[in-house]
This record gives sequence, C-alpha cells and structure tokens, in this order.
Amino acid sequence: MAEPVGRPNRVVVCLGGNALGSTPEELQHCIAETTPALLRLIDLGNEIIITHGNGPQVGWMQKAFAIAHMADPEIPDLPLPDCGAVTQGYIGYYLQQGLENEIRREGKPWHVATVITQIEVDKDDPSFKHPVKPIGEFYTEDQADMARLLDPSLIFMEDSGRGYRRAVASPMPLRIIETPSIMNLLDSGYIVLACGGGGIPVVEDEHGLLHGVNAVLDKDLGGEILAEECDADVLFLLTQVNHVSINFGKPDQIDLSDLSVADAKRYLAEGQFGKGSMEPKVEAAVRFAESKPGRVAIIGALERAPEIMRGQSGTHIHL
Repeated sequence: MAEPVGRPNRVVVCLGGNALGSTPEELQHCIAETTPALLRLIDLGNEIIITHGNGPQVGWMQKAFAIAHMADPEIPDLPLPDCGAVTQGYIGYYLQQGLENEIRREGKPWHVATVITQIEVDKDDPSFKHPVKPIGEFYTEDQADMARLLDPSLIFMEDSGRGYRRAVASPMPLRIIETPSIMNLLDSGYIVLACGGGGIPVVEDEHGLLHGVNAVLDKDLGGEILAEECDADVLFLLTQVNHVSINFGKPDQIDLSDLSVADAKRYLAEGQFGKGSMEPKVEAAVRFAESKPGRVAIIGALERAPEIMRGQSGTHIHL
C-alpha cells in the first residue's frame, strides 16, 4: 500500500458465513463478487482488516466427520475448535486468493495474509451450560426431532423463522492471542484476514498453556474485539439489507440511518432485532462504539460501501 500521511482510517470488515455459500464453488463465486467492493474501501483511503463467519461451514464439516467416524472408527471425530481452525484456513485460502487475484487484475501493489486466530474465553462462561449459538444447516422441526433421537446430546433452536439449527456454546471473547502478529502485518502494509468464525475459542490452564474448547464464537463479537485490539476507527458489519430497522416487516417499519448507543440499547431491550440475525450485530456495534470516543460502527451492505463511508447509506452507530 502507498505510504499514507499519518495513519489512514482502520476499518474492520465482518463478512457473514451464510453469505459465503456452502460449497467451494459458491464460496469462490461469492468472493469474486465481494472482493472489488473490499478493495474500493482501500481506494477510499482506508486500511482494512477482514473477518468472516463460518457457521454453516463449521456445522457441515463437523457433521461430515461425525458421519465418517460412525462408518469407520479409524477416521477421527473432529471437535468444534478443530473445525473452527480448518474452516479459518479453508475460507481464508479462498478469500486470500480472491483478493490477490483482484489486486493483480487491478495492478495494485498490495499483499494479503491470513492469520489463524485463537481467542481466549472464560472456562466458566455460562454459555457452556446454556448453548445458544446456531451452527450448520437448517432443519425442519421433524428433522431436528429425528436428529435428537439419533444423538440425544444434540440441542436445536429455531433460528429467526428460517428453521431449526444445532445450538452450541458461544462464550464471550476476552482477548486475541495473535494480536501482535496481526499488528505487525498491518504495519507492513498487508490486508489482514483474521478471527475467522469469530476466532478459535481457547482457555488458559494453571500453567499458562492454551487448550481449545468445544464452542463456537459469535463472528460479530469476534470482529468487535478484533477492532478494539487493532485500534480500529470503524467496525463495518455486513448484512444483506441497507439499514437496521425497527418494527421490521411491519407496516410501520422504520429504517435507521443514524443511531446513538443509548437508542440502540433501548431498542435491544425492547427486542426489536432478530435474535439470530440483527441482534448480535447491534450488540457488537454498541460495544465497539462505546469502547472509545470517536469510534463508529456501521451496519449495511458491502456493495454500497462508498455511500456508506460517506454517510449516505447504512446505519451508523455512535456515542
């Protein structure tokens, strides 16, 4: 990247796992459509860090290994932290390659690096006893009941009217283990991909050693802590709509372009946002906006990035 005068605005961009498709072909197609808009953010004078979801991918990966293990016990079952690590590399590979190819097409001097990222959580986090994070494919109620009969340890939850998905623990992220590596890459002019799927959840034992735990982190909260630890100016949470709305889907729906932290908290308390869809994004936006004066969180559609960064689209959340 060209040397800026002072530091450019640092923007953390959170891509959704569902928006990346469910096959390698779909993933490549989605990335091909996404990368030009990501590079336009740099053209606008920003430095970008990219994170992404992995809910669908981590779910079907664990399911595939579970089925394979039942058919052949010599094939190991793959725990959730391992699935998180594999999908970080899998999605990171395609994103990194897609960005590099677009950079080469445009003749830009930039480089991209993916960091396999661990995030420390509290081993006593209450979510381990009350799993609420949906992962994997959607089931009908009958299909979920059948899956529970085959494996009583499975927990399913209804996900925003779209069907039933497996629910797993989702502890609160505390700190990113690889922050120094991420910062070194940023200082060297790299576009960094980090905290994929919210990060791989780990705990620290009494000897200071790290161990993976059976959980999945929320990618928006993972993106929020990434933005804080990298001292970002903007947290950009991507959706398939242009604005956050209240009374969504009703005749009196109101699209919000500017939202204070205080109003956002009030709407959250009223239950205005979908539990499995918009609510985690608004919660992450509030945490970031109130973490330091001047920080702004934006929720909107990537294809409108130039208008969003000029304040002409998206929902801008601030103190």
